[in-house]
Amino acid sequence: MSKSLLRDAIRRGLNSHGTAGAVLALAAVAPAMAQDAPAANQQQLDTVTVTGSRIRKADVETAQPIVVLDRTTIDKQGFNSIADILQNLPEAGSNPLPRSYSLASGEDVGGYYVDIRNLGNNRTLVLLNGKRLGASTSGSQDLSQIPMAAIERIEILKDGASAIYGSDAIAGVVNIITRRNYEGLQFDSYLSQYDKDDGKVQTYSMTMGSHSERGSITMSAEYGKSDPVSPTRSKATAYPQGPVHPTVGWTGTSQWGRLIAPSGFCGNSASQTCTLNPGGNPFDPNDYHVTFSGGGLSDRSNAGSQQFLQTGLEHYSLFVSSEYAITDDIRFKSDLLYNRRATDQQNAGYPYQASDFGQELSVDSYYNPLGSHHAHPGYEDTPVNFVRRMWEVPRSERSTLDTFRFSAGLEGTFDIAGRSWGWDVGGYVNTNDVRKSGRGNANLYNVANALGPSFLDPATGRVTCGTPDNPLPYGASPGSCVPWNPLLPAGQGGQGSLGDPELQTYLFPQLNDIGRTKEVEYSLNLTGPVFTLPAGDVNVAGGYEYRNMNGRFIPDALKQTDGGSTDLANGPTHGGYKLDEYYVEIDVPVLKDVPFARELSVNAAARFSDYSTFGETTNPKFSLTWRPIDDLLVRANLAKGFRAPSISELYGGVGGTFPDYTDPCDTRGNRYAQNADLRARCVNGFAGRNPASPNFVQPRQGYEDCPGGNCQSPVPTLNGSDPGLQPETALSRTLGVVYSPGWLQGLDLSLDWYRVRIKNALTADSLTATLEDCYVRGIASRCQFFQRAPAGVAPDPRYNGFVNQAVTPRTRNAGWVETQGYDIGIKYRLPEFGFGRFTVDWNTNYVDYLNTKADDEASTVPSPSTSFIDAPRIRSVASLDWSLGDFGATWTTRYWSSMKENCVATYPDECNMPDYVAPDTGPNPLRRVGANTFHDASFRWMAPWNASVTIGVNNVFAHVPSVYYSKLQFFFGTYGDFDIDRTYYLRYTQKF
Repeated sequence: MSKSLLRDAIRRGLNSHGTAGAVLALAAVAPAMAQDAPAANQQQLDTVTVTGSRIRKADVETAQPIVVLDRTTIDKQGFNSIADILQNLPEAGSNPLPRSYSLASGEDVGGYYVDIRNLGNNRTLVLLNGKRLGASTSGSQDLSQIPMAAIERIEILKDGASAIYGSDAIAGVVNIITRRNYEGLQFDSYLSQYDKDDGKVQTYSMTMGSHSERGSITMSAEYGKSDPVSPTRSKATAYPQGPVHPTVGWTGTSQWGRLIAPSGFCGNSASQTCTLNPGGNPFDPNDYHVTFSGGGLSDRSNAGSQQFLQTGLEHYSLFVSSEYAITDDIRFKSDLLYNRRATDQQNAGYPYQASDFGQELSVDSYYNPLGSHHAHPGYEDTPVNFVRRMWEVPRSERSTLDTFRFSAGLEGTFDIAGRSWGWDVGGYVNTNDVRKSGRGNANLYNVANALGPSFLDPATGRVTCGTPDNPLPYGASPGSCVPWNPLLPAGQGGQGSLGDPELQTYLFPQLNDIGRTKEVEYSLNLTGPVFTLPAGDVNVAGGYEYRNMNGRFIPDALKQTDGGSTDLANGPTHGGYKLDEYYVEIDVPVLKDVPFARELSVNAAARFSDYSTFGETTNPKFSLTWRPIDDLLVRANLAKGFRAPSISELYGGVGGTFPDYTDPCDTRGNRYAQNADLRARCVNGFAGRNPASPNFVQPRQGYEDCPGGNCQSPVPTLNGSDPGLQPETALSRTLGVVYSPGWLQGLDLSLDWYRVRIKNALTADSLTATLEDCYVRGIASRCQFFQRAPAGVAPDPRYNGFVNQAVTPRTRNAGWVETQGYDIGIKYRLPEFGFGRFTVDWNTNYVDYLNTKADDEASTVPSPSTSFIDAPRIRSVASLDWSLGDFGATWTTRYWSSMKENCVATYPDECNMPDYVAPDTGPNPLRRVGANTFHDASFRWMAPWNASVTIGVNNVFAHVPSVYYSKLQFFFGTYGDFDIDRTYYLRYTQKF
């Protein structure tokens, strides 16, 4: 199929013949594909267990604020992954690892994660059929493991539930329920691509099942692939500082190279460097020019053009569920999951600065124009430093994750005094094996040889490493050497060119990291009625769980060797913990069918946990359900929760990084000019730090002025784990009403208030956060994690006092985090008319505040996050669905309110909130970026041959969101949850 066939077919159909015409235009396309899944029939049970409770009840409407996405709802959306579907819920926070995060590293890359309430994905627990999904060493739970074809429904609990499920269930719980008792065979396919003919996504799946009176088996298999996307596809993402400033931010650490030569070599001053003219002779000083002397973008490069705007993904998955009735009262159940996920990343070639590694171009290198092999009066025998981006070999990495999960157990019923009780006993084992294979970082031992002594061998006419008396064998094999001429720019051939495949093989080894996590759990649960009150049965549930979690992540040996590779040094992660837990839950019906209390019930639960790492904790929860009249439900919850530190937070190895950060002491910013306390701390050397220059400018990599927003440090820093971390604790409260008026059938209104406060918060740390706390907020204890360089270290006096040392913990226990807000829901199913039936569904999340306190000092003022980048105040999703017989259509609107970020010092005209005063930092000029709205449309048809066809367009009007300068280094200026283009898609399902 042509790459643009899908897009053109949908476009022609919609433009020329209306929506129905689009289906006809696709008639020739659909038979060539596999197909997509229908809604499975939902088995009706007398009693069910609803997410958020262990008690089986006939009434599924409880005190818990729960969103249920059934198979029909899922199929109406134009998304084809669990994460994309959940990410478009108004309650979801920013995606922690979107595909646009091309600089991400570690074992979690390529996974799909969910964050409820913007409190972090580690504070949202993910369940698979009521049991934990399994996590990486970071505690992240990857939703991409589960094939979409296997899903029956998704239940999202928007409340804390540590009393029911244990650690991590602070912000909420996502429970993925898979299909069971399926009968038949079904093929599914999904194809999509962007308007610019790229970003192709294809998913093919098969579901088959059979059942008898005593048992059933259901199997789903799925294959999916998403092509990588280049940032050069559009002006919105093509430039380092966005489309408004297309010539700003290009780096001087480029593929053209810069020779740090003595003054006068190419007409340069002492502070200037020399670059070889295109096609020039690298040994002739007359063929060099002063770097950047051509003005504009000469001798600079756009490093982002080599990166992926979206990473490439490929996955294979298999899910099998089975059950068998051993007797009328005992049933065996099991689930088997296998998933392989491969993620492809690419970043620009390494920005090699010889001085960083003490690896000069040797005075005896044949390629040194100032060395012993080439006589230039006044410049003989001079070793030279240089700067050169290794453009010819971009840094690429493939991360492969194999997940195996098996759960099995027995469940049954028995009677006591005429009351039916349920029980289950079982367990699961979940293993994640990760392999990361990358290329593009240089072996520094081989670089030293390639830049070392070399000579022109007259016998072979080839430049050879070593000396005539002691030559090294030529080649990339062990003990051999290939000399490198770093002064030859990319694209120029000749001996020593980095375009030589053999030199590339010699300098750039394949680096391999491996890791494994294993989680084992055993559980025993019992539930049933203990006695009867006038309002109904008093039900209880109780149980025991044991869990053992172990994990390791081992970087390549060359990465573990300090100075062995241009890749950042990283130590291994290895550790684990185990725990025993007991829980109890009771549900008491207080009143029923009396005036002002059609229903009144209370629920209480508590869980005791004993961890091998930090000890014991007990977490209770209390809930109230009150229905004063048939049409009105009032619900309330009060819950205590906790999150235990993950393996990597406790036992992760020390690693290096070139952090992207913003230095508040940069004198070019409006904030610096307006905040006297900030200026005083910077220039006077606050808390024992060296002072910054009175005209300080933050340097970026290559020691150039940071143009704005985050910039990458010119020197590496360190970060690591902390085995002394303690669990964070949380108190969550919810109060809500649901109104379904009998006088207007089909209308449901809901309003839920929530507040979550997390104390001793496990907070991800960063150099930016450390500097902000130290200089802007004046928290002296935070200044201990870094030091500024004394005067004279930096090549430019304006850089005096740049951050040259930093050791920050990846995670710390810090103060508290608190959020409060409202969830608003309106759903109206209109009466059926002759022209069809319409359903309106509108859900909104309004955040009153999201505040963070950096420590426990009384004098520290909390920092607001609401309406700042990654934390919009309002998220809203509204849909209008129409159905008539075999046809249907859906229009969906997704809305994000405006967000703010710090002003960029070099773009004062874009600082549209110059007088903003923050409660924690004082004067802090901001840039406000307007709201973003995306519209989606789809049309579906149930074909007479037992098939269904859905065509659609996401981001119908091709809305291009504004650039966020604080996101440039990681996301090309885009917010990770926003669409980057109009998307066309086709979903086809065939049932037998």
